[in-house]
Amino acid sequence: MKNILITGGAGFIGSNLALRLLSKGYSVRILDNLSPQIHGTNPEKTSPLFISIKDKLEFIKGSVTVKADWEKAIAGQDVIVHFAAETGTGQSMYEIERYTEVNIQGTAIMLDMLVNTPNNVNKVVIASSRSIYGEGKYLSDALGPVYPDHRNGAEMKAGNFEVNYPGAGSLSLTATDENSKIHPSSVYGITKQVQEQLVMNVCSSIGIAGVAFRYQNVYGPGQSLTNPYTGILSIFSNRIRAGLDINIFEDGLESRDFVYIDDVVNATIAGIEKEEANNKIFNVGTSIPITVLEVAKTLMKHFETEVPYKVSGMFRLGDIRHNYADISLLQNTLQVTPQVQFSEGIGKFVQWVKQQAHSESNYERSLSEMRDKGLLK
Repeated sequence: MKNILITGGAGFIGSNLALRLLSKGYSVRILDNLSPQIHGTNPEKTSPLFISIKDKLEFIKGSVTVKADWEKAIAGQDVIVHFAAETGTGQSMYEIERYTEVNIQGTAIMLDMLVNTPNNVNKVVIASSRSIYGEGKYLSDALGPVYPDHRNGAEMKAGNFEVNYPGAGSLSLTATDENSKIHPSSVYGITKQVQEQLVMNVCSSIGIAGVAFRYQNVYGPGQSLTNPYTGILSIFSNRIRAGLDINIFEDGLESRDFVYIDDVVNATIAGIEKEEANNKIFNVGTSIPITVLEVAKTLMKHFETEVPYKVSGMFRLGDIRHNYADISLLQNTLQVTPQVQFSEGIGKFVQWVKQQAHSESNYERSLSEMRDKGLLK
């Protein structure tokens, strides 16, 4: 399995994976449309992610929604790592057609070709997401494990941000394992669920190994600082550097599982190389929840700069309260354990950010868009 195609391979995870695979002697081909939202308006000359891989591998500029681009990309490949997708839970709630076309239809075209045309592919690795779980897993003294539904907008407007479950009494958050309930709370989450199910169902039916990785919140040097739809680390960092205040949604105690890019690459390579991964689904995270308030304070510590922050009580419809991964299957099956702790990873991220030119993040515009659509309260 020496020839590997990475769709979306000029993106954050894809470019890091490509460089690591090249160092291990693989032949890498990338299919990517160099989306301006990720790479800027002149990506061939200004995108650090694209420049990091330029002239080091075979690059096809194209779209996963175009069959002819897939035909060129799949020819002669042994493994497909399918990263190409529109990302961002908030934006997905009002750009439904685009998210569905790219994420679901793009995956369907790939699978249709694998079923109906001659090819050498023997493994497909799909980038799934923690977003497919919706709210995370909780324990109730009365009922045992429960999976709360999406939060009510009226309750959140009244400042009640925690989840509830009928008849469960008080709830304690616990790690979400791969057998947990799938009930995404955003269009993005729904599209990732469908992507995963399509790949795992179709590939097994035609004798191709499928591997799905449900990535948690991936971060690190190289992530987009201009895309306001893909993470608070970039948003907060831009505002800290500019000396601007930080708006912390809800009560600041909502939490996520942040996993460093190198650990994500290690897990993905294990999925490519190890037969033990075949036809299995894995969480990729750290199994440690980090609150948004802690994120802001950790960033300011490493920037050695304090800016005002306001816990505003604002919230986005479609956001979850808590979710962190149970990674025991990843550890026990693929012998992969995250090595980079959050504070260490943030330190590396901040050092990289300091070396980047200041750029407009379009953060305020993204808030206006969501507010106009009734999704930001």
